[in-house]
Amino acid sequence: MSRRSGVLEFAILGLLREAPMHGYELRKRLNVSLGVFRAFSYGSLYPCLKTLVQRGWLAEESGAGPEDSRAVSRRARIVYRLTAEGKERFEELLAQTGPDSWEDEHFGVRFAFFGQTSRDVRMRVLEGRRSRLEERLAKMRASLSRTREKLDEYTLELQRHGMESVEREVRWLNELIESEREGREQQGESRPTPDGAREQRHGRPPRGRTAAPGEGGTAADTGGPPKDRGIVPPDPSEDTTT
Repeated sequence: MSRRSGVLEFAILGLLREAPMHGYELRKRLNVSLGVFRAFSYGSLYPCLKTLVQRGWLAEESGAGPEDSRAVSRRARIVYRLTAEGKERFEELLAQTGPDSWEDEHFGVRFAFFGQTSRDVRMRVLEGRRSRLEERLAKMRASLSRTREKLDEYTLELQRHGMESVEREVRWLNELIESEREGREQQGESRPTPDGAREQRHGRPPRGRTAAPGEGGTAADTGGPPKDRGIVPPDPSEDTTT
């Protein structure tokens, strides 16, 4: 399976873990929620769905067609549901932290499912991505230093723009990593309650109680993005280098 197909497989399993969907709805979710797939077509999606069904990770069920009557077809009326084996497969992929998870194409999709990812895995992926970008930035600076005198002003400006894009993402990753570390420290600073349970400080609810609106706590244990800072994930497509 190609790298691109592997990313699509991960995204499909992750979206179907939330709820069963027909192909048309799934394609819309891929385009809207995961912009990296905006260029994908039915011709790419359905072969992947067929493969996942054959492997036992998805099941096909009859369902209502999509609202858009132009897209109604026999395929569109098939609803895809994640099987128990498919859930295990997604959990396996979710736990992977190798170099593929740091690359531009993989990282954006992995980040989209960080709410379902454990804190330790999030940290390894974020730190790996930062390390990869720092290596890229060092190479870009070295290259620019060697070729600066040979470049016209527009090419030079393009190179600077690419460096600034990478620098911006590194700063964003630094803030995310710091937020995850703060969450880890807060989880460790717990105190016993009279009934023997342990209650979290820093506004987090005691174990077994759902956080009230505005109360501490994040998905997939503690940590999470620094939501109050207005940070928007940088678009890897802004990087003009390879």
